[in-house]
Amino acid sequence: MPDTRRFLADRNLWLMAALGFACGLPLPLAGGFTLRQWMTEGGVSLASIGFAANIGLPYVLKFLWAPALDRAPPPGFRRLGRRRGWLVLLQLLLAAAGVLLALSDPASAPLLTVAAATLLAFLSASQDAVVDAWRVETFEPRAQGAALAAYVWGYRIALLTSGAWAIRLASVLDWHAALLAAAALMGASVLVTLAAREPAAARLPTPSGGPAARLRAAVLDPLRDFLTRPQAGTVLAFVALFKLGEVLSHGMDAPFYRAMGFDRVQVATATGEPALAATLLGAAAGGWLVARMGVGKALVLAGFGQAATQFLYFMLAVSQGDVRVLLAKVVLESFVESAASACFLAYLSGLCSTRFTATQYALLSSVAALGLRTVGGFSGVLAEAMGWIPFYAMTVFASLPAMLIMVHLLRRFPEVDAAAGAGAAPEQR
Repeated sequence: MPDTRRFLADRNLWLMAALGFACGLPLPLAGGFTLRQWMTEGGVSLASIGFAANIGLPYVLKFLWAPALDRAPPPGFRRLGRRRGWLVLLQLLLAAAGVLLALSDPASAPLLTVAAATLLAFLSASQDAVVDAWRVETFEPRAQGAALAAYVWGYRIALLTSGAWAIRLASVLDWHAALLAAAALMGASVLVTLAAREPAAARLPTPSGGPAARLRAAVLDPLRDFLTRPQAGTVLAFVALFKLGEVLSHGMDAPFYRAMGFDRVQVATATGEPALAATLLGAAAGGWLVARMGVGKALVLAGFGQAATQFLYFMLAVSQGDVRVLLAKVVLESFVESAASACFLAYLSGLCSTRFTATQYALLSSVAALGLRTVGGFSGVLAEAMGWIPFYAMTVFASLPAMLIMVHLLRRFPEVDAAAGAGAAPEQR
């Protein structure tokens, strides 16, 4: 009970949840489910909807500009500090990009919609990098699990808000009004940032010297610090493949539901409050697994569970449009994937040195998004060529390579798991 009281009284945890909400809001609109639903209703082809995943390429490439966010003062907001200043600037720009998206129409001007969504993805990826740095710098290593749980809760509520609730609002009003409401929430995130404190680690002085020295300190030193660790290449392979099966299957979820005969309201209901409850419980379960088993073993268990959820698509395909099966599929999938995500984020956080927080976390999260933003873009082509049943059979097998790599790491290099669970070694921090 005292631990619960301390958790509820921790101001930074509430702010972490609110910043997680801010990070989650743009995702369904930047190539995610809401945008795919909008494009599906607009008559956009299956292949084009699949390639909408490539709108999110900035989530993969953000490591290229993360060093600037890590080192450079934010233009116009320098007095707020390095982290808070960049967040305020990015959140204002996100709101403007959200308005541009809301005023577009994928049925009549799809290129404008794609351009606005791509801008939204770039700004959202940048915001993610800064928030990740704020979290790692604000919370001690032993408090990262609680911080991640708070972040995931806020993030998942945001996915519901700009996902199922936005789709539901579009049924009552229209798509433009629903997306304008999401843009307004993005702008309101500035208030959360202003209420947060600037981490002490973010006040580190910019290295002196010429351009070459600054480039080395901002880009090369963080990469060398990570890539010279034992099994760095194997770890990066695992990070890149962990979500591959999931992203392939989710790339086609909106057109798949429509092909199965479900309308907009049924989809919004299934992916709404029941999915949120399952997601929040899954995040808590993931944190509990990490505490009980360690990061690596928890990842293996949650990862194999994540792969198994792909079989739920087969159940839905043979259910002949049964809404109860849709609800069961979404709830079970949300629980397991949320638990796996919590374990995965804990693993990534533990791999970062606090000297290079934004750059290293951006690198790792970019690698994690690689499958979604590259191979995931071909999900529509694959589904069109293979048919729904063979396509979802393929997604099951796409989930397995990452788990085999993780088992290999745990068996042959247990120190990799120990380092991830405890954070970077003291000499690396």
